Amino acid sequence: MKALILVGGYGTRLRPLTLSLPKPLVEFCNKPMILHQIDALVEFGIKHIILAVSYRADMLEECIRKQAKELGIKITFSLEEEPLGTAGPLALAREYLSEDDEPFFVLNSDVICEFPFKSLYEFHKNHGSEGTILVTKVEEPSKYGVVVYDQLGKIEKFVEKPVEFVSNKINAGIYIFQTSVLNRIKLKPTSIEKEIFPKMAFEGQLYASELPGFWMDVGQPKDFITGTGLYLSSLKSRNILPSANNPGIVGNVLIHPTAKYGQNCRIGPNVSIGANVVIEDGVCIKRCTIMSNSIVRAHSWLDSCIIGWKCRIGKWVRMENNCVLGEDVLVNDELYLNGVKVLPNKEISKSVAEPSVIMIKNVRYLADARVIVPLTPGTWP
Repeated sequence: MKALILVGGYGTRLRPLTLSLPKPLVEFCNKPMILHQIDALVEFGIKHIILAVSYRADMLEECIRKQAKELGIKITFSLEEEPLGTAGPLALAREYLSEDDEPFFVLNSDVICEFPFKSLYEFHKNHGSEGTILVTKVEEPSKYGVVVYDQLGKIEKFVEKPVEFVSNKINAGIYIFQTSVLNRIKLKPTSIEKEIFPKMAFEGQLYASELPGFWMDVGQPKDFITGTGLYLSSLKSRNILPSANNPGIVGNVLIHPTAKYGQNCRIGPNVSIGANVVIEDGVCIKRCTIMSNSIVRAHSWLDSCIIGWKCRIGKWVRMENNCVLGEDVLVNDELYLNGVKVLPNKEISKSVAEPSVIMIKNVRYLADARVIVPLTPGTWP
């Protein structure tokens, strides 16, 4: 069997991290996002994975080829010259997906869950129709497009942001198809959710399989932070989260073996600390990801933040409310940062306590977006 992973997006929602790396290579709990998916596919038995790539394809290819060699699988890169949506990449990869008559998986690269490929495959095989989509339960269905299906799982319709309750299940971004689905898709920008799935459902060729366990689209910072907690909880429930014999480690925490932390720290819950990170004495961290080679100086306090690679957080710093630091950012001592996003290679020398316009060397703070951006015209965002 084969699998296609959609990795062609620019990752704009996860900037500034994706200014340094394409989103699939950004570490989620100390492993690039895409490797969570690849490892799960390999565990199921997939031998050939096609990556639908576009943005920074060369960097992605260099990294993934090394992993493919270690895993003993075949990786094919299907390059989009122009954005093709969520269905067009299947048409572009037609020659690989249709090499045999076996069904194939399709995954959105932002999705983190326990990847129940075995049960999904068996459900799909048993109903015998053209496609199956994985669905997950949400608490506020009015914010989403929901999936309505019968007791056997046959999808009846899709309802976008329903005013009245019709379903609390949404598309989880993981599918399995027969190769005949390729006959429905032309090589042009196409939405599989809006243009292909409704027709399949109308013809009775699309089923829904309910996802057990947690699910999160981690394509934006607040969901990345929430997803970290869900993922660590899943590791804990499966007894594969390393334990730390330290009273300062609270709840579910993942610490790379090369990371170091000082005395009188309080780390957790829901914290991931990467390789070669240094946490000095008296630091408090909760609901955070600290990426590799970063330093957090003594007595700083971090809550709900993503700290990029090679960052330096000064002493007595307080950061909260979904702050995101890009690569190689310096935060000077005794500052307060509230919900800011900082581009790579910047130095922060003033506190950001509320939406306002401030000058920090060659950056400025946008009150409406809470984003620190360079003054150079024509650059992000």
